[in-house]
Amino acid sequence: MNIAMRDQSGGVDIKSEKLYTQNEVDELHKNWVDRYQKREIKTETQVADKHTRLNKRKVAKLVKRSNRILVSISSHALPFDLFPNIINIEENRITIINRHMLSSEVHSIDIKNISNILINNSILFSELVIISKTFEENEIKVRNLRTNDAVFARRIIEGLRIFEKENIDTYDYAKEELIAKLEELSTTKIVK
Repeated sequence: MNIAMRDQSGGVDIKSEKLYTQNEVDELHKNWVDRYQKREIKTETQVADKHTRLNKRKVAKLVKRSNRILVSISSHALPFDLFPNIINIEENRITIINRHMLSSEVHSIDIKNISNILINNSILFSELVIISKTFEENEIKVRNLRTNDAVFARRIIEGLRIFEKENIDTYDYAKEELIAKLEELSTTKIVK
């Protein structure tokens, strides 16, 4: 069916090629809505997949960071130590294992909860004192460390505190590279 129309000036004819019935309009509208919904579902699925991949990467980073011991230092007593204390310095926390005859104590301190680190020197050995914001006693002491080991541990911990304060992600660093960077951050002279 062709319909001829004239505009107000009377000079233009507009001819429609097809007029749609209400059923045809409803069908076209339904098809358009279906395509739109499918596109929306596809977009939501892609976003959910991306979110899942990002979460998996975050978990992988956390697992890697939580299992990577940067430095492990043992105490030494004269002439020998049957139950040495151990300090494990990880990227997010420090674990101190105090061993006794039939038992042991394990303290874990998050780097962000360390308020200060002190070294007490004696003639033969040094004592590393870690002051925490969270423990009741507020400080953990590790005795009978070699002075160089105590100074090294303090530098690494201070470097990790700076990284934590500045929100620097250590995931991409190799272990040796990270230790070198942490030592660089805390290069103040320590009087022996």
